[in-house]
Amino acid sequence: MLTRRHFIATTAAMFSAPLAGPAFANTWPTGAEKAAWDAQVTPPGYNPTTSNPWGLHPRLLPQRVEARPGLLPGDIHVDAVARYLYHIEEGGTAMRYGVAIGRDGLYEPGTYTIKRKVEWPHWTPTASMIERSPDTYAQFADGQEPGPGNALGSRALYLYIGDRDTYLRIHGTPQPRSIGSRASSGCVRMVMPHINDLYEQVNTGVTAHLYPAEGDGPMTAHTS
Repeated sequence: MLTRRHFIATTAAMFSAPLAGPAFANTWPTGAEKAAWDAQVTPPGYNPTTSNPWGLHPRLLPQRVEARPGLLPGDIHVDAVARYLYHIEEGGTAMRYGVAIGRDGLYEPGTYTIKRKVEWPHWTPTASMIERSPDTYAQFADGQEPGPGNALGSRALYLYIGDRDTYLRIHGTPQPRSIGSRASSGCVRMVMPHINDLYEQVNTGVTAHLYPAEGDGPMTAHTS
């Protein structure tokens, strides 16, 4: 069983109702449209460690940190307590990003395989999401086309158990101020420029570890 004690040591220290993939024919964006949208959601002079037009707490900006020895390069680890995602690198380091996780009762820890990656994905809410919040989701019952306002944002990493799509995603969000909170219907949210950076570094077939939202002890290093 995953615990936070198996997690990351730094240098300074999604699911019962997840977002679903579409089950209908869609119009896919052109390369020019994708490039224009990427430019639209990326701040001028973007520097991942300092750009912050979203007003995030500085600790939630991307940082390179020391990884706990023994973690497999390429894998992703999500600390649901501190709201961090770590992408493990060669040489004992990791890139750390701030994230939002599922609201109470909608976050489900576990071990998953990233089997699909999509730039500017489509999105369709699940039936349980529509039932729970019809005023929010019923309008998208037939799906939402890609674009800066799409619920999955600019990039999505699709999490599987075996060959089964869990409908859990690590994805961009048009609500960047939610980062650092419990806000989603089960997925892991990231600021769009941050997921764009991560997306380029992640290979399909790697493992994503989502840790419990209640830890087994304090990890004060995560507050740095």
